[in-house]
Amino acid sequence: MARVARRGFHWRHAVIIDAHQHFWTLSRGDYPWPNDSVAAIFRDFGPEDLAPLLAATGVDNTILVQATDTVAETTFLLDVAANAEWVAGVVGWVDFSAADAIDQIEVLRKDPTLKELRPMLQNIADTNWILSASFTPVLAHMEAVGLCFDALIQPRHLVAIQEIAARHPVLKIVVDHIAKPAMGGGQGPSQAWQNGMAALARSANVHCKLSGVDTEIGAQWEPADIAPFVDNVLDSFGAQKVIFCSDWPVGNLASSYATWHETVQERLSQMSAADRAGIMGANAIKFYGLKP
Repeated sequence: MARVARRGFHWRHAVIIDAHQHFWTLSRGDYPWPNDSVAAIFRDFGPEDLAPLLAATGVDNTILVQATDTVAETTFLLDVAANAEWVAGVVGWVDFSAADAIDQIEVLRKDPTLKELRPMLQNIADTNWILSASFTPVLAHMEAVGLCFDALIQPRHLVAIQEIAARHPVLKIVVDHIAKPAMGGGQGPSQAWQNGMAALARSANVHCKLSGVDTEIGAQWEPADIAPFVDNVLDSFGAQKVIFCSDWPVGNLASSYATWHETVQERLSQMSAADRAGIMGANAIKFYGLKP
């Protein structure tokens, strides 16, 4: 795979990183989703679409995340990242159940832009799938080589991820979209979700992405709808383990890039400057091991 040389990153004191965004080219043919059920995002999205949004909001760098379960797409994303200097890392996919899973990882890991792997647990019916003993060598290898684990989960998975965090205490884990609790219709956080998130947050190696909340509610969301969920995550994980993300372009289903960025900034406005800087960028730099 021919790639351009990676250019150096120059972090400012208050660098802003969007740690979860997607690109896709539908003609590649391996995307079961998005589809025509989400017409607003059922088209190609690439760096040329996101760059002006980053400039308008002052976001410096992003982490590019896989959207389908093929190694080919991860290779595609690594190639895209090589030509977008503001993409600081890629979250990829390998088949954990394959006999050659570790070999797959090693091939992809030749590109240092690969920072994390995401097995898309929300799409797997077996809630405890990731706890299979057959995956222990794969997770141990990720732990050993410094690859992070991206947990695309629902509340039903919180106990399983807590177990993975205990089994692999050096494996850095981040929960996507605050674990997608039931939201909307005026309902607040369930006690079960609050308890599960609080228990998971006690694992030192687990972080949480602050994203996807608007999408879970839908286009009718209001800041007051998301406030108790955001506040619960901040209280449980603390400012040092929460990471700002947009989930763009999926977020377009309920909001806009600028609106979500502004909403998060407003929600964090009463925190200290250091805590705001951590959530908006410094925590991602530390979690993913990004270097100048």
